[in-house]
Amino acid sequence: MTEQSSLPETEITFDSLNLADPITKALEGLGYEKPSPIQARTIPLLLEGRDVVGLAQTGTGKTAAFALPVLSTLAEADQRYDSPQVLVLAPTRELALQVAEAFTSYAAHIPSVSVVPVYGGSSYGPQLAGLRRGATIVVGTPGRVIDHLERGSLDLSDLKYLVLDEADEMLRMGFAEDVDRILSQAPEGKQTALFSATMPRAIQRITGDYLNDPAQVEVAGQSKPAQNIRQRYLQVAQPWKLEAMTRLLETEDTDGIITFVRTRNMVEELTSKLIARGFAAAAISGDIPQNLREKTVDDLRSGRIDILVATDVAARGLDVERISHVINYDIPHDTSSYVHRIGRTGRAGRQGDAILLMTPRERYLLRSIEKATKQSVEEMQLPSLDEVNASRRAAFAEEITKTIATNDDASELSVYRDLIANYIEEHNVAAVDIAAALAMMVQGGRPLEAEEPDLPPMNMRGRRKEQQSGERERSGRPKRPSKEGQATYWIAVGHKDRVGPGNIVGAIANEGNIDISDIGDIQIRPTFSLVELPEELSHKQEEALKNAVVGGRKLNLRLDRGAPKSFGSRGSHGGGFDPSQRGQKKKQRWSKAKKRSEFNS
Repeated sequence: MTEQSSLPETEITFDSLNLADPITKALEGLGYEKPSPIQARTIPLLLEGRDVVGLAQTGTGKTAAFALPVLSTLAEADQRYDSPQVLVLAPTRELALQVAEAFTSYAAHIPSVSVVPVYGGSSYGPQLAGLRRGATIVVGTPGRVIDHLERGSLDLSDLKYLVLDEADEMLRMGFAEDVDRILSQAPEGKQTALFSATMPRAIQRITGDYLNDPAQVEVAGQSKPAQNIRQRYLQVAQPWKLEAMTRLLETEDTDGIITFVRTRNMVEELTSKLIARGFAAAAISGDIPQNLREKTVDDLRSGRIDILVATDVAARGLDVERISHVINYDIPHDTSSYVHRIGRTGRAGRQGDAILLMTPRERYLLRSIEKATKQSVEEMQLPSLDEVNASRRAAFAEEITKTIATNDDASELSVYRDLIANYIEEHNVAAVDIAAALAMMVQGGRPLEAEEPDLPPMNMRGRRKEQQSGERERSGRPKRPSKEGQATYWIAVGHKDRVGPGNIVGAIANEGNIDISDIGDIQIRPTFSLVELPEELSHKQEEALKNAVVGGRKLNLRLDRGAPKSFGSRGSHGGGFDPSQRGQKKKQRWSKAKKRSEFNS
């Protein structure tokens, strides 16, 4: 049954939702004024103790919809907990980190509450330490939560609340078995909230098996971006994003800028790199004290800083008129977040600019944004070195013009005129040479013109191909053609480990932070498997996938080197695809297996 609020949405405020005082205080500090539709409808139900099924897209405010009532109840209890009271399951580590950051922000005035994120592709040490200290709220991906349950480092016996965020995405990624296992180990008396963009049969089954007479809340997605915002994207390899952003900042006609990244750690990292390159930048994250947040926003508003680096959560309620550009340094995973982000520019009918930095393997996210908003995003080219240097020369010349214009009659400028005139007379040096020497002094040893960095923006793909080709040529093994932008990788699990395509897809997507649409052909052999993945895997992704565990074994992922000539088509020594098995039947079997693993019934 779909639930409706007793009050019209226009009359609902956070004060009218009866949240605990520490929560309303945190909301005031974050600049929250009125609840979104999903919040207005869901919060009262969860405060009543009802189980809830929420049908809403990411970015509609659903994190606050389940976090605020849970934290409100914990705040009113006013006690310390030695074991987890809340478990939130999320399909990806990015979402897990975002949800954990949101909980931390909302719990700023509840000292008894601690939040620990647990997710794959990261060291166990800090997670184990956080759990041992007594985490009140655990936010995690299904695979890593199962790992901690098996280790005995996570105890669900005292759990009061369980939330499944983006449940349909979790099942699509092959986590149905893990979700069932976690739900079955949680206490029967817990309160459960499930949020999903769609309601396939697999979600209906979970709702029927594990939720107690749930109320169903459904809200529509976010609207389109404003027409006065120019939307552009720049395709660039991940290692070149900072250089690309630097060139954009030097060549675009900008005023105030907000740059969005996915994680709190990335906020600090990018801010420090921008400052090191001479830009007036500042960071704002969910755990920043309110007085520092206010000062930072005021510095942006007054022009003391020009670039604010933020996460989605930290930028909530931010309204600064001088924002000319929004730069999505990390592309958001959903349309609503994208619309919210770029809505920070183009206020009061002014023209705004939104620029998206996108890696080749993230193109599917751009297509989703264009399809959902029914607006095209214009492709732009990386500014050339000549354009950057022309911009630098023009800016330097403009500073000279401004200095002359504002100091023409000043006595200080007259002193320098006399000094230069005397120098010319004494040393017989041309005035232009003296001006050039003074310009060098102003630069302080920094070159005015930029030099070409070591790598071109998109050559990571070529380097990966050369590396893969070179390995195969040295080993004398045949090269297997891969799809454009993909390479073939070998992993150390096969039929003997009782793994299927769904197990491999789920582990790779979660542990390696790789979208399921970027996982290509998979062939499972007796002792190993071969899988097509993006050839631009970062070192961090490769290390995570080497250590990822499927069927009780590490994947030990590495580039496929091809089958040895001395082995037959059944080669089990880590060789490549068997040409005789690449027929239509094999492809059909994989296609069916993959569809079953995605649970999109």
